[in-house]
Amino acid sequence: MPKNSKVTQREHSSEHVTESVADLLAHEEPLDYKRSVLNVTGEPWDKQKDGDEDLEAENRPAWNSKLQYILAQIGYSVGLGNVWRFPYLCQKNGGGAYLVPYLVLLIIIGLPLFFLELAVGQRIRRGSIGVWNYICPRLGGIGYASCLVCFFVGLYYNVIIGWSIFYFFKSFQYPLPWSECPLVKNGSVAVVEPECERSSATTYFWYRETLDISNSISESGGLNWKMTLCLLVAWSLVGLAMIKGIQSSGKVMYFSSLFPYVVLVCFLVRGLLLRGAVDGIMHMFTPKLDKMLDPQVWREAATQVFFALGLGFGGVIAFSSYNKQDNNCHFDATLVSFINFFTSVLATLVVFAVLGFKANIMNEKCVVENAEKILGYLNSNVLSHDLIPPHVNFSHLTAKDYGEMYRVIMTVKEGHFKELGLDACLLEDELNKSVQGTGLAFIAFTEAMTHFPASPFWSVMFFLMLINLGLGSMIGTMSGITTPIIDTFKVRKEVFTVGCCIFAFLVGLIFVQRSGNYFVTMFDDYSATLPLTVVVILENVAVAWIYGTKKFMQELTEMLGFRPYQFYYYTWKYVSPICMAVLMTASIIQLGVSPPGYSAWIREEAAEKFLFYPTWAMAILISLILLASLPLPLVFVLRQFHLVSDGSNALSVTYKKGRMMKDISNLEDNDETRFILSKVPSETPSPMPTHRSYLGPGSNSPLELSNAPNGRYGS
Repeated sequence: MPKNSKVTQREHSSEHVTESVADLLAHEEPLDYKRSVLNVTGEPWDKQKDGDEDLEAENRPAWNSKLQYILAQIGYSVGLGNVWRFPYLCQKNGGGAYLVPYLVLLIIIGLPLFFLELAVGQRIRRGSIGVWNYICPRLGGIGYASCLVCFFVGLYYNVIIGWSIFYFFKSFQYPLPWSECPLVKNGSVAVVEPECERSSATTYFWYRETLDISNSISESGGLNWKMTLCLLVAWSLVGLAMIKGIQSSGKVMYFSSLFPYVVLVCFLVRGLLLRGAVDGIMHMFTPKLDKMLDPQVWREAATQVFFALGLGFGGVIAFSSYNKQDNNCHFDATLVSFINFFTSVLATLVVFAVLGFKANIMNEKCVVENAEKILGYLNSNVLSHDLIPPHVNFSHLTAKDYGEMYRVIMTVKEGHFKELGLDACLLEDELNKSVQGTGLAFIAFTEAMTHFPASPFWSVMFFLMLINLGLGSMIGTMSGITTPIIDTFKVRKEVFTVGCCIFAFLVGLIFVQRSGNYFVTMFDDYSATLPLTVVVILENVAVAWIYGTKKFMQELTEMLGFRPYQFYYYTWKYVSPICMAVLMTASIIQLGVSPPGYSAWIREEAAEKFLFYPTWAMAILISLILLASLPLPLVFVLRQFHLVSDGSNALSVTYKKGRMMKDISNLEDNDETRFILSKVPSETPSPMPTHRSYLGPGSNSPLELSNAPNGRYGS
């Protein structure tokens, strides 16, 4: 008997000592009651199986360092959306005023839910399926829904990486292939390609050379072999990063997470040195305060917060499940959330510095073209020389001089001004041409880079950054699929990862046909938004209302060594569920008010045209939403009516040095163990109490013993 046990103290002291089962068990030598008369399951002891179970938690892979883990979470949460969606929303919704609702919603929705996912993953040390099966088996469909959404997102997300790979390899030439329109032979005469002439060189290269896009989603057009090869390369990169588990993917993260910041800083420095960069940044952050009162702005800010952190995908839970149990996940959640926010702001500065430069270039081009028109009118006596201010020099015409001349002509020739076909050439108009997504990365940004000195170098850097951002997010997305499946079904990691990548590549061929871009738009808009909102609401409800916020806070106190702020108690229990429910309602209303459609590129018109989805495409769209949400009610019904086992009905108790493990099976709801003992929280392999009656709002802490004198261990 150890000298410090209370039994020993009684032998050497006359003072009254109150001993408890907890004190006795915490100091006893390891005993396994599966092998003794206290084996309450009635099952024979399987030594091999028992050894495997005991070693499972011990042998779980772990991050090599805290830095590697933080970089992995940053690489997962910081993705393409930070570079091409956040700047667009910021400009569209009031510039600097948009940052206020975004930051507010990040604090009251993003940070608490991100912390919640990190905490449950780290505490239970399972993927998304295992975590929610453990907390509330009837809501076990959350994990399966997360896997399905990860699969849908991974399908089209890797296509975008494939596009970036194509542009990356095309960047190793000077001049860049999208810098000027190609020539085609018309008999013996070479003329500019008509489609390119009516649009622009970068737009033509994107739609025709890269995608070879069809006129609508109904025209398949067959596979685009260039994009098929790029997609194969993209899936090969993801597979190689995933095949060795978190040790290899963690090492990949050192490069894929840090390199984008190097590129963004280089672009920012270079961008600020460009003429007109300040115009773009000033336009970006000129606040439109009236926008802050618009509900649509808050809805879009909430959606962006939601997806920026990768909530509900399962990747956050998967990554945190490889942590030690005493890791400070509250610090991790705060750090990653605000790094994500500042990355979005940095990317916004870069984007609008470059777009400010592009706007000045386009405005100067407009001035030159219209000045030539005016000179033609002067030479043909359509306009009088008296209309031209004396200080105007046509050989060095500035935008200011042109604007003055334009206003004079418009005033004098008021009745016939439209016939002259002159443009105002306002810088503000160019800056207001907001672009997002592929339009920003593959059209606007590529066009701006053609005007950079040493443009191939900057193009290589930019698309290498996009590839790295995409890979960082894809590794997290794939972890959201592989980790829970491997944990739950015990399949071989290498075989499952390779099989998953091959299957995803084959299904992904739908995105590399000539109409593939329209399917990417469909999946991006509808496959994840609504199902993930439902998933995160149920995650929040499962922890805060079913498991119990007080108990969860107690678990966190033991795990972290300090009690989290009361702020999290109220956000988990009230604020976040209400905000998410409002967001889901707004998304459903938006879906009903605005019929689903897409922007099609019409070759004959060399312009985009908005088209509604045909009936069969609407069927696919609705099927995506229903399929991603199907596991939620299906698992609930199956487990509610005991059609499948939830694994919560058998009890076996295993005592180990300083801790107790429990496994519940073949017992009724009112016949459960009420305790988990642990002197060292990080050593507890069964980290959360089970989900039964003692988890109700009024029950005691699961770490306390039952006071019933005739309880299970009362005699």
